[in-house]
Amino acid sequence: MNHSHIISQSLSIIDSIRCINEIHGEPLVLFVVDAEKRMQGTLTDGDVRRALIKGIDVDAPISEAMHRNFNFLRRGVNDRVEDIHHQRDLKMRLVPVLDEENHICEIINLEHYITKLPIDAVLMAGGKGERLRPLTEKTPKPLIKVGDKCIIDYNIDRLLSYGLNHISVTVNYLGNQIEEHFQEERDGVKIVTVREPKYLGTIGSIKFVETFYNDTVLVMNSDLFTNIDFEDFFLHFCQHDADMSVAAVPYVVKVPYGVFNLKGREIKGVTEKPTISYYANAGIYLIKRKLFDLIPDDIFFNATDFMDKLIEQGYKVIRYPISGYWLDIGQHDELARAREMVKHLK
Repeated sequence: MNHSHIISQSLSIIDSIRCINEIHGEPLVLFVVDAEKRMQGTLTDGDVRRALIKGIDVDAPISEAMHRNFNFLRRGVNDRVEDIHHQRDLKMRLVPVLDEENHICEIINLEHYITKLPIDAVLMAGGKGERLRPLTEKTPKPLIKVGDKCIIDYNIDRLLSYGLNHISVTVNYLGNQIEEHFQEERDGVKIVTVREPKYLGTIGSIKFVETFYNDTVLVMNSDLFTNIDFEDFFLHFCQHDADMSVAAVPYVVKVPYGVFNLKGREIKGVTEKPTISYYANAGIYLIKRKLFDLIPDDIFFNATDFMDKLIEQGYKVIRYPISGYWLDIGQHDELARAREMVKHLK
């Protein structure tokens, strides 16, 4: 939480002007608290100007200039994704989240974040990337550059923009390079790297993540290039009360011949050059945390194995169609496409 926006009501108006002047690159808003750190009001440079025009002295307490009918979210009451989305629709820029006693728990910067999703994320980055050799002989695939950034950083930055602050990356092949890559915090968030002791598939290594902070976990491959809307993905997951949601991309097969419609040996008709549409697994999942207990320990286990197990046991597994772009950078031609695409993206 950025404490530069919090100021004591015991200070003077001139003190508040100094505090506002020290804010850089963020909305010029102060949250005024009392001696017990309970929020009492907000103060902007506009509030200060109006107070001075009224003749209030600059040495007067902040309470004579602050705005008392302030906007806020209440933790556990109206701090859901939908509520944050509503704040964005109201053009709010900085929104405090208060506890029952009006202490500031968090300040959400809606200029910096799209939203704030109550989910953890785990990126799988342990594969060898053999189809991208020789590029991956000395560099793990997630650290290969697409434009001016590594593949994995596009996904990390996108997750951070949705307000996630609990992100883990599981590593194996050339894992020390990825560990070094994430030594420094990103946007105030520590990216935790987790070593898998051996290759455990596309979800088996999640058992080595020591702590989860939310009931829903996003699991994804680290080598994807996509602009999936994580907020819509999460809301869709909640709306359908799913146990697991699988992001899916359309995959179209065009048959260049006439195809028989058969009943046994008998031809009932011909469909000329049909186009058949499928949905393919995009390698991005939302999962209820409690279900990780169903993943076996210390054996190779893919996300598709997990999906099959949930379906067999009667859990609700749904599909979420991705409407934006998606590339699985697994081969040289896909890497070339991603590098071309990034030239045209903001």
